Amino acid sequence: MTRIGVISDTHGLLRPEVAPALAGVERILHLGDVGRLAILTELEKIAPVTAIHGNTDRDRKCAVLPETDVVLIEGQYLYMLHDLKTLHLDPVAARFAAVLFGHTHTPTHYRQKGVLYFNPGSCGPRRFELPVTIGILTVHPDGALDPQIVPIL
Repeated sequence: MTRIGVISDTHGLLRPEVAPALAGVERILHLGDVGRLAILTELEKIAPVTAIHGNTDRDRKCAVLPETDVVLIEGQYLYMLHDLKTLHLDPVAARFAAVLFGHTHTPTHYRQKGVLYFNPGSCGPRRFELPVTIGILTVHPDGALDPQIVPIL
C-alpha cells in the first residue's frame, strides 16, 4: 500500500499545516499553480515530489515544470494536469487509473468509466468560501485507489 500526498494551488504559500498533514506519505504530487520553486524544495523534505505547472506559473520560474506528467505507482498510471478542461486525451484508452487535477480550488473526487478523477482542492491562499485542503491517495497492491480529502484549516 502506497500513500501519496496530492496538493494543488499553493500560489506561493506553503501553510505550516501542510507538512503534518502529509506526514507518512511516500510521494507528493503537486498539480500546479505552485507559485515559488522554494515550495517544492520544502515539500522534498517530506517525500519525493513530482510537480507540473499551472496557469499562473507560466510566466514565472515555475514555468520550467511540465504542463502534464504521468506517474506509475503500484502498477497504476496516474495522469497529472492542472485544468481538467484542458484534458485532450481519453484516459480510458490511455489506460490511466486516475486523472489528478487542480485549478478550481474545489476538492472533489468521482469515477467515470472506471477512471478516478481527483482534485485535492487548494492548500494555498483561501479562495472565496472554499475549504483549505490537501488530498491523500492510497494505492493498494491490488490496484485499488482510495482518494481522501483532508481539511487542513
